[in-house]
Amino acid sequence: MRITTLRPPRPNPDDLLVLLAVSRAGRYTAAAAELGLNHTTIARRIAALEAALGGRVLARGAAGWVLTALGEHAIAAAEGVERALGALSPEAPRLAGVVRLSATDGFSGFIASPAIVAVRREHPDVSLEIVAAQRRVAQQRVGIDLEVVVGKPHVHRAEAVHLADYALGLYASRAYLAQHGMPRSPAALDGAPLVYFIESMLQVDALDEARRSTRGMVDAVSSTNVYVHVDATRAGAGFGLLPAFLADRHDDLVRLFAGEIDERLPYWLVCRPEALRQPAVLAFIEAMRLRIAEVADELIGRPVVTA
Repeated sequence: MRITTLRPPRPNPDDLLVLLAVSRAGRYTAAAAELGLNHTTIARRIAALEAALGGRVLARGAAGWVLTALGEHAIAAAEGVERALGALSPEAPRLAGVVRLSATDGFSGFIASPAIVAVRREHPDVSLEIVAAQRRVAQQRVGIDLEVVVGKPHVHRAEAVHLADYALGLYASRAYLAQHGMPRSPAALDGAPLVYFIESMLQVDALDEARRSTRGMVDAVSSTNVYVHVDATRAGAGFGLLPAFLADRHDDLVRLFAGEIDERLPYWLVCRPEALRQPAVLAFIEAMRLRIAEVADELIGRPVVTA
């Protein structure tokens, strides 16, 4: 009698593509919306894939689904399926997909937004989702492809790249100075009203350390949003410790003691390794680099020379 050994079922390519969508979105519901499926179908496809592979491909993290070691191995195959399907298109290859970015408010508006506009000129099917956050780098990057943080991060299972430095300076509105007078030196600022981040909620060491030149000042308006800092300073709330690239754009703001109060802070980019295999993400990173090169003088507060 002949004994036949049953082979385990091969993974379904469609199930691999479902896993790819879940790994990028971090949630079944978000992946379902992207693929035009429902939550139940996503769960069933993942279960079928795990049965075919003989193990778990996803595990619950603090903020959503994360890949297991087996899942990371399966993702490489899933990306191969995605590339193969793209190569079958009769048209010239076009980039498509959603790039998910977590970044500070100022970086999001000044760097990331113009960068995605540049990408979309050539690839209109690429879109950007921004989670504006002023925080330390996340240890689990669920649903996020890229993070931009202030200060050098300590990361695991991720790539960290220094993007650029920017300057914080002390500013006041012309109307405020006309009413209250121009301080003669940084020492004269003791007790003066300061516009900056909420100290008790500030999680970024580099931003906290930047307060060293204003320690004698008193919090007047505090916010987690840097654009609030700029508007409050323009409104006359006090002296704002502001990014030069945002404040120098307003003629009604005056920078004070630039030689003594000039804090330089670094922007770092943190990338998930699997995100760096996505053409849309790579195109967006290159667009950000070009934007940073274009505005390098503005980031550190040097005036831009125009013809």
